[in-house]
Amino acid sequence: MQEWLNHPAVQGGLAPFIAALIIAELLQRLRLSGLAIIAGFAVMVYLASSFAIDPLTATRKIIWLGIASSLLGAALGLFKWSMWRPLLSLAGACAAVWVSFRILQQHPVGDAIEWGAACAIYVGWLVFWMDDLRDTPVRAGSAGMALGLGTGGAALLGASALLGQFGMALGAAAGAYLLIQMISNRPLPCDRTYTLPLSLIAGLSGGLAVLTAELPWYALLPLAAIPPLAKIPVSEKSALWLQSLLLSIASLACAAGAVYLTWRVAGAPPL
Repeated sequence: MQEWLNHPAVQGGLAPFIAALIIAELLQRLRLSGLAIIAGFAVMVYLASSFAIDPLTATRKIIWLGIASSLLGAALGLFKWSMWRPLLSLAGACAAVWVSFRILQQHPVGDAIEWGAACAIYVGWLVFWMDDLRDTPVRAGSAGMALGLGTGGAALLGASALLGQFGMALGAAAGAYLLIQMISNRPLPCDRTYTLPLSLIAGLSGGLAVLTAELPWYALLPLAAIPPLAKIPVSEKSALWLQSLLLSIASLACAAGAVYLTWRVAGAPPL
C-alpha cells in the first residue's frame, strides 16, 4: 500500500483527483465546492512533501500561500467590492517576489530586478484573469485543468519534480471539479475559493521553475493565454458537457504548447 502511495502518478494525479471529487460533491450545498482545488493540492503535499515551515524554502512558501489564499478566497465571498480583483493581482505579484527573493539575491542586481518583475507580472496576470472566471464554473474548470496540467507538464520536463507535482495536482483537482459538472449537467459553486489558490499556486510554480530549473521563460506565454482564452464565446444553450469539451480543447492546446516549448529545450523528462 505504501509503495502504491509513493508512486508519483498517485501523489500528483489520482489522489488529488479523488480528494477533489469528494470535496466538490460534499460541499456544493454550502457553496464551497471551489475548495476542491486546495483539497487536492493538500493531499499531494501530504503524500509527496510536507507542511513544515522551517526552513521556509521557496516551495514551502508556495504551499502556505496556497492554503492562505483559499481561506482568503472564502472570506472575500462575504464582501462585494470592485477593487478586490486589482488588489489580489497586486498581492499575487508581491507574493512572486517574496517566494523567489533568496534566489534573486544570487543574481546581479539588474538581472534580479528583471526576473523579479517578470515573475510578478506573470503571477499578477494569472490572478487577474482567473478572477474574471470566478462566476463561470465551467470556464474556470476548463481553464484550471489546462493551467495546472500545462504548468505541471512543463515543470516536469524542466527537471523540477516537486513543482511538476504541484501543477499536476492542480490540474487533477480541476479536472475532478469539471467532471462533476459534465456528468450532472449543472454548474458547481466556484468563486475565489477556486480561482485564487489555483492561479496563485500555478503562477508561483511556473515562475519558480523558470528561475531554478530548465523551464524557458517563453513557455509561460501560452500558459498565460489560458485564462483569457477561456472567455471565448460558447453557446450557453449547449449541453454543459459540450461547453466543457470545447473550452477544454482550446485551453489544453495552450497547455500542450507550453509543454512542447519546454521539451524543445529540456528534452525528454527525467526518469
